[in-house]
Amino acid sequence: MIAVAGKRVLVMGLGVHGGGLGVARWLLRHGAEVTVTDLASAEMLAEPKAQLDAFAAEIGKQVRYTLGEHRAEDIQAADLLVVNPAVRPDSPWLALARSHGVSIETEMTLFFRACPGPILGVTGTKGKTTTTLMLAAMVRQRYPDAVVAGNLRISALEALAQIGPQTPVVLELSSFQLERLGEAGLSPDYALLTNLGIDHLNWHGSFAAYANAKRQIMAHQDEDGIAVLPPEQAKTWGRGRRGIISFSLSDPTADATVDADGYLRYRDVILAHHSDLRLPGTHNLANALAAATLAYHFGIEPHEIVAALQSMTAVEHRLELVATIDGVRYINDTTATNPSATAAALATVAGPIVLIAGGADKDLDLAYLADTIAQGAAAVVLLQGSATPRLQTLLSQCAPQLPLAGPFADLSTAVATARSLAQPGGAILLSPGCASFGMFRNEFHRGEAFRQIVRELAGGRAGEQKYDPST
Repeated sequence: MIAVAGKRVLVMGLGVHGGGLGVARWLLRHGAEVTVTDLASAEMLAEPKAQLDAFAAEIGKQVRYTLGEHRAEDIQAADLLVVNPAVRPDSPWLALARSHGVSIETEMTLFFRACPGPILGVTGTKGKTTTTLMLAAMVRQRYPDAVVAGNLRISALEALAQIGPQTPVVLELSSFQLERLGEAGLSPDYALLTNLGIDHLNWHGSFAAYANAKRQIMAHQDEDGIAVLPPEQAKTWGRGRRGIISFSLSDPTADATVDADGYLRYRDVILAHHSDLRLPGTHNLANALAAATLAYHFGIEPHEIVAALQSMTAVEHRLELVATIDGVRYINDTTATNPSATAAALATVAGPIVLIAGGADKDLDLAYLADTIAQGAAAVVLLQGSATPRLQTLLSQCAPQLPLAGPFADLSTAVATARSLAQPGGAILLSPGCASFGMFRNEFHRGEAFRQIVRELAGGRAGEQKYDPST
């Protein structure tokens, strides 16, 4: 564990997800002198800033702020710089810190260095949150005090006080977090990659760089490390290594598969049955197979895996049923920020679908997204964003008969338009296939706005709304 007492620590990126807030509180609790810097304004960060100031006052500390900008003098004066995952690795501010000998850490590198318990890490292009929560549910059948955190808007550092040598920690890890963990030579003891597709090219620059960031989930494991991977990555990343386990729904030679009778198997061991899974979609069956395989290698028994799968009925912001109004289901899948995630949603939701799509560009294959929408949607309502004009053109070319509305700069108008196009027995599906920036702070802000709009609609139709209790 890095000693921070008495050190001048600069937290770069307070953010709105809780990570920066958790880092700052942990640093204050351990005696650091904390300065927070963020390009966002004090107004935008009013809520986390108020929470941090209240905490600092409770323990007799103060926090300095530089908001709306970064300053060279703050970096030069720091003993330690803790960066938010949203700070690009090629940031000139990081180069400045290095040139002045300032140590650079992230919440995750600090956590990995300090955590006394076994860490189970989950990543992937899609499905990582659902798989993380599945895995955590399985582990908690045996270890009720297991901690789940990471890229879930839950601070890992703030959970350290409740983690002992026997306390399992299940973490969702993004490519941004893994990139920094790799630079520090850190990987979790148990690793899982759900899948590897194309995403975040606007950040990583190339698929090779993105894939290499994901590979850090297992690149620095010791010889006892366990990694559950799709077959291609098991062969290429795990060549010559023990503890590499492949899983696949389609490759019968994989170590873990689903057989013709619907049993989830690791070799000769039956882990569960397809019918035990309450979450819909083939993609969730793959997620369950991967989670069950890693859980089994962590010592979780099949009957505990089954109990966990049977207990999971919904995951927030992921194919989340918000309400049914006039026979139309309103489904929040806002975390579908890439084309493959939208494809999975369209393949899972039944009935004619009015899709709400579009948003900010991540340099992904919008032609694939357009083809997928043309095959799976009955109508499309577009949201404003840098990717939307190109998506609109592609849809007009590949599916000129497809009803197409928008783009809209207001989500309420988009939902009202989708409602006018929907049919009883069908669904209005928010599964944008694009990032949210521009109209929203992030994809969760987008999903929360959708839920609020839909619930207001449902509230005006007394007796006709039907809520999913998990929301």
